Amino acid sequence: MEPPASDTPASGAEKTETIRGRGSMIKDRGEWANKTEFRLAMAGAIIGLGNMWRFTTMTYANGGGAFLLPYFVSLLFCGMPVFFLETALGQYTGEGAFTAWRKICPMFQGIGIASQVIVIYQSICGVVSLAWTLFYLYSSFKTPLPWSECDNAWNTAICRNRSNTIHDWSFLYNNSGSYHDDSTWPVSSNPEDEFWDIRVLRKMDDQGLAAGLGRMQWELALCLLLAWVACYFCIWKGVKYFGKVVYFTVAFPFFLLIILFIRGVTLPGAWTGIMYYMFPDFSLIGYGYVWYNAVTEVLYSYAICQGVLTTLSSYNRYKYDCYKDCLWLCALNSVSNIFAGFVASALLGFGAYSIGLSVGNLFEFGSAAMIFTSFPKVFSLLPVPQLWSIIFFLMMFIVGLDSQVR
Repeated sequence: MEPPASDTPASGAEKTETIRGRGSMIKDRGEWANKTEFRLAMAGAIIGLGNMWRFTTMTYANGGGAFLLPYFVSLLFCGMPVFFLETALGQYTGEGAFTAWRKICPMFQGIGIASQVIVIYQSICGVVSLAWTLFYLYSSFKTPLPWSECDNAWNTAICRNRSNTIHDWSFLYNNSGSYHDDSTWPVSSNPEDEFWDIRVLRKMDDQGLAAGLGRMQWELALCLLLAWVACYFCIWKGVKYFGKVVYFTVAFPFFLLIILFIRGVTLPGAWTGIMYYMFPDFSLIGYGYVWYNAVTEVLYSYAICQGVLTTLSSYNRYKYDCYKDCLWLCALNSVSNIFAGFVASALLGFGAYSIGLSVGNLFEFGSAAMIFTSFPKVFSLLPVPQLWSIIFFLMMFIVGLDSQVR
C-alpha cells in the first residue's frame, strides 16, 4: 500500500487527492504546520479540567502513593497501547473519528459513531463547568470575595463567618457535624459552601427537579454563552488557526500552575498535605475497586475511546513518527496529573492547618466541589485572596477550554 508521493503540508486551496493509497477521493483536510502544534494540541486534549481534582481525589481515596502502582500498570498495559492505536489510526486513514473506523472495516463504523456520542455528552457537561469557572473568575475581582463572608443576600441564618467561629470549626466537616433530629441541614455552615450551593447552583432543598426548574440564572447563562463563543473562536478557522491557539492555551496554564505550586509549598501545613497525598496505604492494593478506579482514571485522563486522538492525528503527514510523540505525551500527562496533585495537596494542607482540620475533612472526595468550595476556602485564608483566586480560576478556564475544543 503506497503512501502519497508528497508529504509536504497542503496549500490553502482545496484540492482532491488519493488518501493514503486507498484509492478513494476526498477533500484535502490540511495538516499541522509543524510537529510542535500537533504535540501541543494533543497535550491540551488530554490534560483537562478534571486533572486538577480527579486524579488527586482518586489518589486520596485509593491508598495515596500506593495508587500509583495500579495506575501505572493500567497505563502500561491498557492506556498507552490504545492511545497509540487511536493516534496511528487517524494518521493512517487521514480521517476523523467518525469515518476512520469505516475505512478500516465498514462494520466498525459504529465505534466512530459511539465515540462521537460520548464527545457530545462530555461537551455538554464540560461547557457547564467552564461557565461555573467563568462565574468564579468574575467573582474573584470583587472585594471582599463573595464566598468569604455571610453578609450576602443568599446566605442563610446558619451561615457563620470565621470571626464568629474562631474556636469551633466543626461545621467545615463535609461528612460530619451537628444535625437537627429531623433535618439534613447542619447547625452551622460556611460561606464558601453556601456560595456554591445556593448562589451558583440554587440548591435550596433536597427535592431536586421535583421542586421545579426554577428561574433562569442570567449570570450563568451569559457565562455559558461566553464559554461557547470562546470555543468557537478557537477553531473557527480550522486546524491552521487552532495550531496557533494551543501555544497559549497549553503553555500558559502550566506557568500559572507553577506559580501556585511555589506559593503553596511555602505555606505552613503544605507538607502535611503533600504527605497525606503521597503516603502509601498498600493494604488497599488487594481490593478490586482500586484497580477499577485506576483503569477508569487512565481511560478518562487519556481521552481514550473518545475519537479525539484519531481526529487530531489525522492532520499529520502520512510518514510522521507518531510513536515517539505518544510516549512523550503519555509521560507528560501522567507527570502533569501527579504535579497538579502536589499543588492541590499543598494548598489543602495549608487550609487544613489554618482551620484545624485534617486534609481529608476539608473537601468532598470525587466531587467538582473540590474546585468550587475547597480551593475558595483556602484562597480566602491567604493575603490578597483576589489575586490567587484569579490565577487559579483563570488557569482552570484555559485548561477547560483547551479540553472543550478537542
